[in-house]
Amino acid sequence: MSAIEIPANLLPPPVRHTAMGPVARVGGGGRPPPRVSFEFGPPKTAEAEETLWQAIRRLEPLNPEFVSVTYGAGGSTRERTHRTVVRMLQETSLTPAAHLTCVEACCDDVDAVIRDYWEAGIRHIVALRGDPPGKIGGVYTPRADGYANATELTAGIRAIAPFEISVSAYPQLHPEHASLDQEVEVLKAKIDVGATRAITQFFFDIDSYLRFMDRVRGAGIEIPVCAGIMPVTNFAGLKRMAKPCGIPLPDWLCNLFEGLDADPDTRRLVAASVAIEMCARLEEEGFHDFHFYTLNRVEGADLVYAICRVLGVREATP
Repeated sequence: MSAIEIPANLLPPPVRHTAMGPVARVGGGGRPPPRVSFEFGPPKTAEAEETLWQAIRRLEPLNPEFVSVTYGAGGSTRERTHRTVVRMLQETSLTPAAHLTCVEACCDDVDAVIRDYWEAGIRHIVALRGDPPGKIGGVYTPRADGYANATELTAGIRAIAPFEISVSAYPQLHPEHASLDQEVEVLKAKIDVGATRAITQFFFDIDSYLRFMDRVRGAGIEIPVCAGIMPVTNFAGLKRMAKPCGIPLPDWLCNLFEGLDADPDTRRLVAASVAIEMCARLEEEGFHDFHFYTLNRVEGADLVYAICRVLGVREATP
């Protein structure tokens, strides 16, 4: 099945990259489908929990590599995150990965969460430094008795149990980093103490991602790096989310969503086209691991399901 094409005048010039050889176009060539994973957040209300589980059940049949559940700033969703990943483990065929941050917590408290996850049967943690509550993108000050950053947190997890540990990566730079070289150095430091996979922040500039990955592979980093894909169901919301993270939104993307604030059906069609085209180009460049941010919405899960179908991901057969 071929990818849905976006009009050429609304996209940046086609990217070509020689560091990794091109492969068959998405949906064709007889090669295996990409490896996908999905991200959810813990529900805040009973109604939100019902919506979350509708989204989870919608995507479960696609047999993702793993499904991650976020962890609120300052550990504000600690119990809800734990409850959600344990329920996934007990009631679904999914492999859950629990996010864990170290902001505003002492090492002993974080270590207790790590041990609780292991005892509950969770074997995959997404280790993040995190942002202080109410200060997304602000200045971070670690506690004297806490883990100072994600590298220390990763080492702490590895010292407690042999978890699979995913960490973050920023193709267009973490707001606190000055260069791609620093970005890669931080990622390598996390790998050196035990990280086994990286998941990137969402992005829309494929050239930036390719330049980043050239640096990553050039530094001898060989662990899987999942490209973070954000299907854009709400462009106004995306702008609010992207700004504090320092993620630039290209003009071609803004043009695609211009005038569609009151037209959700067309926004979903455009969102699917953008995500599919991005994944198609990344697959042509030799990248096959995609991490989809679902934002917990049923319509988001429906959109991700459709995107995965076009990419060749099918429901597991009995």
